[in-house]
Amino acid sequence: MNNSKKILVIGGSGFIGSHTSDILSKNGHKVTILDKVKSPWLRSDQEMIVADIMEDKILSECVKNKDYIYFFGGVSDIGEAILEPYKTIETNIIGLTKTLETAVKLGIKKIIYASTMYVYSSQGSFYRASKQAAEIIIETYHENFGIDYVLLRYGSLYGPRSQDWNGIKGFVDQAIEKGFIEYSGNGSEVREYINVLDAANLSFKILHEDYKNRAVTITGQQSIKVSDMFAMICDIIGKKIDINYLNKNEHRHHYGSTPYRYTPKPSLKITPNEFVDLGQGLLDIIEETYRSK
Repeated sequence: MNNSKKILVIGGSGFIGSHTSDILSKNGHKVTILDKVKSPWLRSDQEMIVADIMEDKILSECVKNKDYIYFFGGVSDIGEAILEPYKTIETNIIGLTKTLETAVKLGIKKIIYASTMYVYSSQGSFYRASKQAAEIIIETYHENFGIDYVLLRYGSLYGPRSQDWNGIKGFVDQAIEKGFIEYSGNGSEVREYINVLDAANLSFKILHEDYKNRAVTITGQQSIKVSDMFAMICDIIGKKIDINYLNKNEHRHHYGSTPYRYTPKPSLKITPNEFVDLGQGLLDIIEETYRSK
């Protein structure tokens, strides 16, 4: 491809990071993944560097001669962020700032940052706070040093390669292994789930100049109540699954029907024109779970 770019994907061994790396490579870009763990899904045409972004010398070597940086690094589990606020701030804010400082010094053209729809919310605890701070820092680096950016505010992701703490993955695991689903809310919460494959495609699409220096919300077209999603899981598995709604206070860290309580930088919302149907996506997760047992 004539416009092939050298791209560093920080956190490229993870859920959305690995899928986005795949899409970038399939479209002819030269991808280097920097992560603390080796990617199980590394392609033969990708370079893998196992290291911590807090190591300045290694970070500089990885950033050197790259055109763009995708930043998927840091703490992305709300539960972990609540338990470890210092670690969350160190990786999500200081790690990002180190990356930006290095990128400016080495003349990187653009950074694409994995944010979240929780930046609109008063929920999400230290996870949300770290993402809001990171967005402001990126915008300020742009204002002062001219580095371009795209802020990707992901909605509720699900699909292959998901972490154990991923919402849908956790529900499916409970249903198959325990015969029931335990949920901290009341089931009336509404989500716009988007399959990670669709999200990765959109994460590649935003390299176009039309999205430069913008915030982009990446979410699905299928709004669904959590209780209805549980019913779909039960139907696909084909047996009765008890649903235990706990209505516990810890669910206060997650939004209910909408995250919109706070107004950050205005965002362009994009959804896939063609997408993985939620039912098909749930079936894929259930089959993947059965195969792993």
